[in-house]
Amino acid sequence: MAGLEQFLQGDNFARHLAIELVEAAGGTAIARLEVAEYHLNSHKTVHGAVLFALADVALEAASNSHGVVAVSINANISYMKAVSSGLLTATATEVSLNSTLGVYDIQITSPETGLVAVFQGMVYRKKQRIE
Repeated sequence: MAGLEQFLQGDNFARHLAIELVEAAGGTAIARLEVAEYHLNSHKTVHGAVLFALADVALEAASNSHGVVAVSINANISYMKAVSSGLLTATATEVSLNSTLGVYDIQITSPETGLVAVFQGMVYRKKQRIE
């Protein structure tokens, strides 16, 4: 995972939001975020864009964990529950993989409220390898 960790260090937006990659290997990944005040919208709940970004980081890590550069080509999110604080965890699972496309399901959960959002992403797998 060393090459992947170094690759993901280039994700300035994820670092800006304080999203942490916990693990990534074999088409799976876990990313987490401790909710801070700057993650909240005007309703004092976590902004939908923050939840999308958390899931997208898990997608990025899972889809690139095979060592082949993968980029998003489609994504969809459904918000199940609003949260205002605590630890959020995005868990990515590979659903389908071939030489050019990968499909991933990501669940965002909170220990306090359970399932917060579900996300599905599709990636295009380029020919280049991650160094």
